[in-house]
Amino acid sequence: MRGHGFLLANYVPGNSLIHRTPLGLKFLLVVGCGLASFLVVDWLASAAVLAALCGLYLLTGAGPRRLLGAILPLLYVLPVIGLFQWWQLGGPTAARIVLNILVCIVAASLLTATTPMQRLLDGVVSLAKPFRRFGADPERFALTIAIMLRSIPYIAGAFADVRDSARARGLERNPRALVLPVFITTVAFARQTGEALAARGLGEAED
Repeated sequence: MRGHGFLLANYVPGNSLIHRTPLGLKFLLVVGCGLASFLVVDWLASAAVLAALCGLYLLTGAGPRRLLGAILPLLYVLPVIGLFQWWQLGGPTAARIVLNILVCIVAASLLTATTPMQRLLDGVVSLAKPFRRFGADPERFALTIAIMLRSIPYIAGAFADVRDSARARGLERNPRALVLPVFITTVAFARQTGEALAARGLGEAED
């Protein structure tokens, strides 16, 4: 299985202003970009926000290569989304939707590229603690996030491997040759993860 850094950039050590920014402000940036994707109605504003976020990302020292690595997997999907929205709602709306998706991805990559994973998970636990009174389990929530972040690149890598294998056999246009092996690999990965957690007593409800 090849390693793939899909969708979110991995942490890059550094001492930039973004690295030193409190984690709470970074969380607010990501949440704000997510909300803005629903509120902003001008594609030019979305483009300006995207350009600003890309500039901030490059200031971290992570480099344009990692930024492109976070965006590249979406290039297979965004043209389809853009064309469909253009057909349904027109060019400006289609451009705004595509740009807003990129804004959310770059904002999340900015967070993960400048925050160590353990610190990020500790922040998630801290944010979830006020909900403990409603029955929430902050540690289990953080564990879920950690598993999700680990699973995304694995599943994306599995799809890339299966796609390359199908292309080598001339089956790249066969949906069954692409979907079924990825589904089996994903289920096997989920079972292995569950067994590993059970063996360590993680994720089990406390008495």
